[in-house]
Formats: sequence, structure tokens, C-alpha cells
Amino acid sequence: MSIDRYRFTKKKINDCYGTTRYPKFKKRSTDLYIISREGDRLDNLANEFYEDPRYWWILAEVNKLGHGTFDIPAGLQLRVPMPLDDLTSLLREAEENK
Repeated sequence: MSIDRYRFTKKKINDCYGTTRYPKFKKRSTDLYIISREGDRLDNLANEFYEDPRYWWILAEVNKLGHGTFDIPAGLQLRVPMPLDDLTSLLREAEENK
């Protein structure tokens, strides 16, 4: 099951889409913190931690890396929300914190 990053997109009149509003992911005691290495990319890290590169947007959102690239500078501390094994509760929690 994939967390759809467009789930929180506001619809305008006539089913036109507006700005995407990403959910807020509250800090949890189970979150991991890593230091990025040379050559790290959001999609590769999402694949490493979540076994699905489509979750790149979660890492981008929680670490405020929304500058239009998957590349990450080396030496940044990154928060990796964990666990994602219970996606339903994570989404519910994110919706409550909008």
C-alpha cells in the first residue's frame, strides 16, 4: 500500500487541482536520525528504509528538502519517520496534525 502524496491536494471548482498540501509528520520516539553521505538521494534512501522509492516525498517533507531535486548534500542530519509498517495510523496521525 502506497501513501499517496496527492491525497491532501485541495480540489478547486470543476475538479481542477490546486496546491498540494503535504501532511505533517509528528516526531516520534521511533524515528531514525541519519547523517547523509556523498551521493545520497531521497528516492534511494526511501527505498533503503521503506523498501519503496515512491516514499521519497515523506523524507523531503519532514526534512524541508523541497527544492526540486532528489540529491541531498553530504553531512545533513535527516529524520526518517519510522515505522511505516502501519501506514493507516501514520496517515491518520498526519491528518490530525495538518
